[in-house]
Amino acid sequence: MKKPQGEWLLPATAERHDDTVELHVRYEGDDDPEKCTARKLARFDLAALHRTGRETPAGVVLNPHAERALSPADDTDMLVALDCSWETAGRAMFEIDGEHRALPFLVAANPVNYGQPFQLNTVEAFAGALAILGRWERAEELLSKFTWGHTFLELNEEPLRRYADCEDSSEVVAVQQAYLDAGED
Repeated sequence: MKKPQGEWLLPATAERHDDTVELHVRYEGDDDPEKCTARKLARFDLAALHRTGRETPAGVVLNPHAERALSPADDTDMLVALDCSWETAGRAMFEIDGEHRALPFLVAANPVNYGQPFQLNTVEAFAGALAILGRWERAEELLSKFTWGHTFLELNEEPLRRYADCEDSSEVVAVQQAYLDAGED
């Protein structure tokens, strides 16, 4: 049975937020423009693209190299992502002003990296972060622009619920570790 859109992912304990989180992208432009989710978000006025680090405003930076995991305690009004090829996504590329946070274990649903853990594209990173921060409807809004978008929420429903129920980064890391340990069995 298909779950009702807009409500199926919202945990009972999650608080609904009506406030808007600004989405900014440090855009490298080294991926296929036809597959670039950041460019598509910008076309729909859902994110702002910035060509230089200087232009990019400081916010919570989604950085896979960060030492701290994103958690509901990082409640923010601005998320920043780097849009570049995974082949060039080294630590130096993430020298962007702001508080750097890593997303916990999530599985990609996009056609390029389907099923790969931690290999999210820009819209998946934003949607995962928004879901963890309790902005479920906004995550769905972003993903609705992509034919495969609903699949990201379906694949990651349980971990997103559990991360959103955490108090802080250390709890998120503990939940993530449980998923990683279960994958080794």
